[in-house]
Amino acid sequence: MYRALNPEKTTQTLQTLSKRIEERFPGASLGNVCRELLQIARETHERVNWTARSLPWIRAGVCSVIIAAVAALWFAVRYIKLQGQPELEELDAGFNVLVLFGASLFFLLSLESRIKRHHILQALHELRSISHVIDMHQLTKDPSQLICSAELRTASSPARSLTPFLLTRYLDYCSELLSLVGKLAALYAQSTSDPVVLQSVNDIEQLTNGLARKIWQKIMMLDDDVSPNPTESPRTHKSHASD
Repeated sequence: MYRALNPEKTTQTLQTLSKRIEERFPGASLGNVCRELLQIARETHERVNWTARSLPWIRAGVCSVIIAAVAALWFAVRYIKLQGQPELEELDAGFNVLVLFGASLFFLLSLESRIKRHHILQALHELRSISHVIDMHQLTKDPSQLICSAELRTASSPARSLTPFLLTRYLDYCSELLSLVGKLAALYAQSTSDPVVLQSVNDIEQLTNGLARKIWQKIMMLDDDVSPNPTESPRTHKSHASD
């Protein structure tokens, strides 16, 4: 049970994280992003189960086409035998038909896997997009601004309403969300051996790891340069609900 990711456990982890964000930052848009990712996690569970199953209607259609093609080929061979010694042009035409039949057979046999690949790549694109949404939420959370005086800010500077402790928690939640995006992508990797899907999953994991590294650099800045105050009540900072 510890050799593969469990989709249900991943969903439960996101549910807990959603509660933690709402309790720490009530009304913050980061909580909405987490709830959206939670919905994607539920959909991921269903999609992974779907890709693990066979598609009988596709297989039945492919088998019907193959049987019809083999029957047509058999009748063509019988016709040539009845005609006697075939001409060179007839042999050339028959060879071309065999090549086309082989190519069509390969196309039909790979149809199911290509349909599944298309749906998985669409889902992975959704995960890639929400990764950037999460990154946007931490973009203006700059620890260096905590030590800047108010007169150094401009009229367009973003509001700095978070204390060092709350800012650390906010960045940590963003990092956890990015990590869970990578885990949702990994669920698809363990359900298929398609090289295109595996490469796309690897790209998402590299993306989320790179974004998470930027966040942890900010957290390290807070640890080194700013002294957090964990005793401060988060309820006194509701002005950050739109962050």
